[in-house]
Amino acid sequence: MEISSNQQIDFIAYTQRLLVEGEFNATYKYALLHALADICIETPLMDDPKHQLKIPLSTIVEKFIAIYWQHALPFNSVENNMNTLLHQNVGKQSVIITELSRCHNLNIKNINKLKQSDNWNAIYKSTLRVIKEGPLWRLQLLAKKEDCFLYAHNKGASFITLNAGIAYCFRRFYELVTQVSRNAWIGKIQSIPANQQIIGKQSQLDPFLFGINRQAITKAKPVLEEIQKGKCFYCQKSLTTKTEVDHFIPFAKYSNDLGHNFVVAHSSCNNNKRDYLAAFEHRDRWFEQNIINHQKSIDDELNSYFNCDAKRSEAVTSWAYQVALKNKAQFWLAKGHFESAEHESTLS
Repeated sequence: MEISSNQQIDFIAYTQRLLVEGEFNATYKYALLHALADICIETPLMDDPKHQLKIPLSTIVEKFIAIYWQHALPFNSVENNMNTLLHQNVGKQSVIITELSRCHNLNIKNINKLKQSDNWNAIYKSTLRVIKEGPLWRLQLLAKKEDCFLYAHNKGASFITLNAGIAYCFRRFYELVTQVSRNAWIGKIQSIPANQQIIGKQSQLDPFLFGINRQAITKAKPVLEEIQKGKCFYCQKSLTTKTEVDHFIPFAKYSNDLGHNFVVAHSSCNNNKRDYLAAFEHRDRWFEQNIINHQKSIDDELNSYFNCDAKRSEAVTSWAYQVALKNKAQFWLAKGHFESAEHESTLS
């Protein structure tokens, strides 16, 4: 049983109200909305659509740090010959950006390395303080009045609980929520006077703020080539010199790098698949390869570069196919060939 269409419409309308009626002096509220959406699809599938998902603040903190990690790198403006940090608020630089930038300068390459460093506890605590003092209780202030549609305000708790049906809606409308959040986020950064000289006339902020870390992805290539015994994941023919690491669940649908979500494919297969979900036979092979047979190898080899959480990858994959089936999407099988939802097979 699903929640009613009226409840789903109310969710979309409320999201729109957040972006129109809320006050956004900084980007923290956009990050919180994005984080909640991410967490909902990374949580294993819930049988009850009206489930009230309990989210520890620790989970939100880790997601915040992951979201802002890329933002804390200097923005390289060719036009103005500048290489400096973008501001995330109107006043002085945000605490999260300042602290994460310091970690970048210490040559800490990724979030996993950060967690293993002596800097983690201090950054965790300061991020938790920022979240509790700001966006967690201000996101739902619309026209200066509390409207707790997403979750109740319980400032003494170490968690929030999403109201009935909210987790379902975040899963159902994930791409919509994250896209409008990012667009508004980019617009906010562009509107900050301190950033305008840095950015100049460049408008392509999305790849910088939310793009793929292609340098890190190359680390996955030799590992996956060995796992796949030198064969393209999709066509199963021998790999050539023109090969690429592919996000099995497309980056356009879920823009986070998870170690178990990668496969190696011919460039031609990858480019033809583009942002489609792969057919069910590919899905089942991905599950057998990356989750059942080689989960530990991926953990051991890629954990220094990516979040290697097999359960999270399973949850995201289940979510992506569930939504695609509801939308009666077509699934990519091979060049020029697609299959419909009628060919669904059960994820092992």
